[in-house]
Amino acid sequence: MENPFKFGTIVEEEYFTDRVKEVAYIMEFVNSANHLVIISPRRFGKSSVVAKAVKQTGRKHITVNLQQATSVSDMSAKLLREFFKVHPLERVRHLITHFRIIPTVSTNPVTGSIDVSFQPGVDDGVLIEDVMTLIDQAHSGQDRIIVVLDEFQEICDLAPKLDKKLRSIMQEQKHVNYILLGSQESMMTDIFENKKSPFYHFGEMMRLGKLPRDDFHRYLSDRLVGCYPKDYDALANGILDYTGCHPYYSQQLAANVWQVGVLRPGTADPVKVAIDHIVTTHGLDYERLWMNFKKTNRWILQRLSSGRPLQTGEYRTSTIYSALKRMQKDGYVIYSDRYEIEDPFFREWILRENM
Repeated sequence: MENPFKFGTIVEEEYFTDRVKEVAYIMEFVNSANHLVIISPRRFGKSSVVAKAVKQTGRKHITVNLQQATSVSDMSAKLLREFFKVHPLERVRHLITHFRIIPTVSTNPVTGSIDVSFQPGVDDGVLIEDVMTLIDQAHSGQDRIIVVLDEFQEICDLAPKLDKKLRSIMQEQKHVNYILLGSQESMMTDIFENKKSPFYHFGEMMRLGKLPRDDFHRYLSDRLVGCYPKDYDALANGILDYTGCHPYYSQQLAANVWQVGVLRPGTADPVKVAIDHIVTTHGLDYERLWMNFKKTNRWILQRLSSGRPLQTGEYRTSTIYSALKRMQKDGYVIYSDRYEIEDPFFREWILRENM
């Protein structure tokens, strides 16, 4: 039997976990002339939600993850490369001739894919302006394109004053809906809520939280029943109890529980066996992470793992808060109604190996 759970990539079709209201909201919003800003911790499924919503609109769309861009020139090339997937080069060649810096465009004769690059040392501001102007000019009010920029907070590190440049370009565009995603809440909030920021109130703010437990339980149960016709309800509860309804890790644990049922039918506690397998498999990775943490960070992670309070007098409140913010930025800690370790299996490893 094929495993009905998927994690680690963009989740689509039958692997997609509910989010009906969020998908409907995104679809409705981008059918206006406005822009949308979505914030949520890593691995909460925002990229999958947006991908599904954008696909269901039936409109042309391009997506670039700015975390994968190494410079403004690289960002420009990635945008143009995605644009060519929507518009064949021969149909927009006349628009390319207006570029102040002409890109190098090559086609793979086997796959048909197009690669784009710019000569090193050219003016980054000119590059990004020409590319984004092209994207706007190739469309109309009746044929607006959706541009998704994932991990948008990375603009802060790509180049000085890039935020001002992008804002000046975007505010002139009439035929583009932007969906800007980010996982660094403090940075994204500063970009879009700070009155001194060029992107202050650029778009509607949407925060994506964990999946509602009832919806997630239904999703897991409907799929686990194929392998566990009697225990699917209890197993779904056990998975969600352990992961706290975290979308990514719930899918990961459910996939491993399914594998236990297929390979070792009759196992007394499939959830525990699956957890043991995941923690053991990633043990060396967790150890490397742990060795790179400072003493203060290790102490905080131990307290979070065991559910013990952080305010003990051992460290200053300001020291604890600063460390939490750094670990939140690096993705090790998340905050919803409280601070918690993002990876429940890393938390398990800490409890087993460092307590």
